Amino acid sequence: MPTKLTTTISKIASIPNSVNSELVNDFYEYMKNNGASERHQNNNLKVMIAYAKFLGTDVSFYNIQKKEPIIAFLDTKIKNKEVDPDKKWITTWNHNLHRIKHFFRWLYNYGDKKEEERVEQSEWETPSFARIKEKRTKRLTHIQKLNCGSVTRSFPLSSMSHIYATRLR
Repeated sequence: MPTKLTTTISKIASIPNSVNSELVNDFYEYMKNNGASERHQNNNLKVMIAYAKFLGTDVSFYNIQKKEPIIAFLDTKIKNKEVDPDKKWITTWNHNLHRIKHFFRWLYNYGDKKEEERVEQSEWETPSFARIKEKRTKRLTHIQKLNCGSVTRSFPLSSMSHIYATRLR
């Protein structure tokens, strides 16, 4: 069963570094005030709480200026071939990467700025230390699985629901 947003919010207080705890709370307020869905808020908060706990008491998000501390956290999601032969961990690794990037984009373009210096989200830049490439997987997507054995064609996105309906019959 998924964790409720209220439960996740209550865990912000368990972040060992008070600066990070305050930043995660400010990030939550930003998302809430800007119409982000509860699911989006919850997913972002869960990753940032886990990352803040990984950093511990002595490292604040402001101290992160290189890729290595982010990659070290992401690499804790890697599983060996015996446990995860399909390499599903890559999806988790990438999910966590996107959430951390989003947080640092918020922090350096909005959260850390005075009101008059804040930048619209569409104009946010990713800090150089957070410019980390996704891991790629050779797993088939659900679309590719549907097309296995059939002639590969390009379909406009609007026809995708027709493909699903046709394949599921």
